[in-house]
Amino acid sequence: MTTLKEFEDALREQGMHMALAILQKLRDRDRTKRSVAPARRIAGRKMTPELAKRILELHATTEMTQQEIAFQLGVNQGRVNEVIKRGKWLDDNPAAPEAIARDKAKARMANPSNRKRTDNREIRAASSPDKKRPSPKAGSQAQLLLGDL
Repeated sequence: MTTLKEFEDALREQGMHMALAILQKLRDRDRTKRSVAPARRIAGRKMTPELAKRILELHATTEMTQQEIAFQLGVNQGRVNEVIKRGKWLDDNPAAPEAIARDKAKARMANPSNRKRTDNREIRAASSPDKKRPSPKAGSQAQLLLGDL
């Protein structure tokens, strides 16, 4: 498949400057019509019992899909699924599993010193040998020399 760049090069080689000018006009026209597209990722809202009730209400009264409900309310589609399928987030119980998991995650984010990843790197660095291993070629040459004796 020919690229646009190759097509332009072929036009230049043939001396078709009028075709190149038309191509440039089309490019300029497209640039003026172009707009910056908004980001597709939506920053999710905090799930509350009120929001969960609104999700259930939309699910029951409309023919909207989970994706459409999520977009409408500005939440993650997975959260909409959890509310509809498992009834999560419907009560304001701080002992609910999802609330406990959320609080643990917030605590981990607030305290970066408890991260496991840095510990693993330190252990790996300490256990790696500093000197290089002998190359296999050197050993095989020594065996050849000893084999001749």
